Amino acid sequence: MFIAAFLAGSVVPFSSEFVMLGLLAAGASPISILICATVGNFLGGMFNYGIASLGKEEWITRFIKVKPEKLERGLRQVRQYGAWMGLLSWVPVLGEVVCVALGFMHVNVWKSMATIAIGKYLRYQVLVSAYLMV
Repeated sequence: MFIAAFLAGSVVPFSSEFVMLGLLAAGASPISILICATVGNFLGGMFNYGIASLGKEEWITRFIKVKPEKLERGLRQVRQYGAWMGLLSWVPVLGEVVCVALGFMHVNVWKSMATIAIGKYLRYQVLVSAYLMV
């Protein structure tokens, strides 16, 4: 579960939800799954943060093919909301972009870690709770 969640939290396109549901259906401990998923996904997000903190704006427009206008709009949002954007890290695809943006903008790492951890935890808590209700 940890590896699946790490991959899903990083820029690798992977869905950890299917792994989680499979493990829960197989009888794995919901608490263990929740902890492994949260920690793995959090570390995947922080991996994105760390790599992005080394980046340059020209790399994003050149290699990732993000239009300068779109990049500026995203950077403006990060400047406006700062580390609070980390709460959106639970959203598939957008969450990875948020972690990258926080790292790229060098938003306070401790505040970013806290909000990213909360966002990642809530994602998996909702999934585990929904599974247990069924």
